[in-house]
Amino acid sequence: MTNPTAAVLIIGNEILSGRTQDTNTQFLCQQLGKVGIDVLEARIIRDDTSKIIETVRALSQAHTYVFTTGGIGATHDDITAACMARAFDKPLIEDPRIVALLSEFYQDQLNKVRLRMALIPEGSTLINNPVSTAPGFQVENVFCLAGIPSVMQAMFGTLVSRLSHGSKIYQQTLTCMIGENTIADDLANIQFKFPEVEIGSYPFFHPSGSFGVNLVLRTRDTTLLSQSIESVKRMIEEHGVTPQLEDYTKNT
Repeated sequence: MTNPTAAVLIIGNEILSGRTQDTNTQFLCQQLGKVGIDVLEARIIRDDTSKIIETVRALSQAHTYVFTTGGIGATHDDITAACMARAFDKPLIEDPRIVALLSEFYQDQLNKVRLRMALIPEGSTLINNPVSTAPGFQVENVFCLAGIPSVMQAMFGTLVSRLSHGSKIYQQTLTCMIGENTIADDLANIQFKFPEVEIGSYPFFHPSGSFGVNLVLRTRDTTLLSQSIESVKRMIEEHGVTPQLEDYTKNT
C-alpha cells in the first residue's frame, strides 16, 4: 500500500524577487512527512494567472494533495482564488459563510476591499483561520492557505485531520568528520545492501577549515534503519573516524 503524495506550490512575486524568504515549503514538508504523506515536488511561481492555472491543473492530476500558499488576501495581486475557480471550471462566488465571519470580525470596519477575501470557487470547503479569521479553502484536492507563515501554520493545523495518513518515515543522521569522496564507494555498497533505505550524503565545510559529511538515512522500517545505521557506523569507524549519531525519535 503506497503512501499519499503531495506537491507544495508557493505563489508570490515577493519570493522570486528575493525580498521574502520562503519558510512555508520547509514547514509543509516536515508536517506532511510526520503523517506519512510523501512530498514529491515543490514549486515557486509568480502571480501570473495562466501559470497558476496551468500548474495547479498539472499538480492536482499528479498527486493526492496539493498545498498552495499565498495570494488569498484582498489586494489587487491576490489572484489565487480566481485562478482556482478557472482551473476547476467553477464560478467565483462571494461565500456567505465568509461574509458572516468577516462581518463579525471587522464589524463596522468591513468594506469592499476586505470583502474580496470572501470570493472563493463555488462548492469549496473552508479552512479555519484561528489567527486572522479570513479562511483558506479547499477545492477538489487543492488546499489554498495564506502566505504569512504564522497564519499558514495555524490553518494547516486545522486541516491535517482531513488528510489520509500513510506510514511515517523515520530517519537518523550520522555526522562524520571525513571527506565525502573517501567513503563514496563504501557508502554505495551499503546502499546496494539496503535498497529500501534512502541514504543521503551532504558534505559541509567550516570556516575553521574542518570539513565532513552528514549521512542521513530514511526509511519506514525501523529494523532496517537500525541495521543500516550499524553498517554505516562500522564503515566510518574502519576509516578511523567516530561518527556522531542523532536519535531518530527527534524526527517524528
